[in-house]
Amino acid sequence: MNMPDCSELKNNHLLAKLRANTIERLRPDFQHIDWAIGEVVYGPDAKENHVYFPADSIVSLLFITEVDENTEVALVGNEGMVGLEAFLGGVSSPSLAVVQSAGCAYRLPATRLHEELESNEQLLALTLRYVQALMTQMAQTVACNRHHSIDQQLCRWLLLSIDRLPRDQLRMTQELIAKMLGVRRESVTEAAGKLQKMRAIAYRRGRITVLDRTMLESLSCECYAVVRAETDRLLPR
Repeated sequence: MNMPDCSELKNNHLLAKLRANTIERLRPDFQHIDWAIGEVVYGPDAKENHVYFPADSIVSLLFITEVDENTEVALVGNEGMVGLEAFLGGVSSPSLAVVQSAGCAYRLPATRLHEELESNEQLLALTLRYVQALMTQMAQTVACNRHHSIDQQLCRWLLLSIDRLPRDQLRMTQELIAKMLGVRRESVTEAAGKLQKMRAIAYRRGRITVLDRTMLESLSCECYAVVRAETDRLLPR
C-alpha cells in the first residue's frame, strides 16, 4: 500500500473539495488500496478503525436479514466516503460494506479524521452535507424497493453506479446485481435483456456498458432524479 500524492487524492470528489493545505496535512496518513469485486470492507458489528474514499471503485452498503439475505441500502463511489460510523462515533455498524465494482480507494485512520475535524470547519461542514446526501439515498432506495418495478430499480441502480465512477462501464455480474437489489437473478436477467434490446446498455462477460444514459433516465423511476438532485445540491461538482 503506497501513500498517494495530492493529485491522486482528488480523484475522490469529496477530497477534491478540500483546501490544498488540508490535503497536504492529511496526505502522509492516507494509504492507496486496491479492492477486488466482492471484497468485504467491513462486516456487521465489526470495529472499524478507518474511513475509505473510493476513487474508481464502488462499495455497496447492505443490511442482512435473519434468513441471511442481503438488501442494499446505498452505493458509495468517488462522490463520498465509506465508514461513516467511525466519523459519527458509533465505531461499528449493523451493515455490511462490500465492493461492488473493483478499483482503488484511499484509506485514512479514523482517529486522524477525528483530529482534523476538531479544528477544520470546512471538513466538518462537507462531511455533514455528505451524511445528509447519503441519508437521502438510503431513504429513497427503501421506497424504490417497495414501490417500483424491477425494470425501474435496475435503471436507477445503473445510473447511480455510473455517477460514482469515472467511466460508463461496470464490471458486474447479473447474479451480484440480483443480490444487491434483493431479487431473483432471473428477474435481473429479464430486465437487463430488455435494456440491451433497446440498446440502452451492452452486457458481455461480466461487463455492463451504458450506451444511452438519456434512455435509462427516462425508464427509471423518480427515485434516481431525487437522489441526484439532492447530491448535486449538497455537493456540487
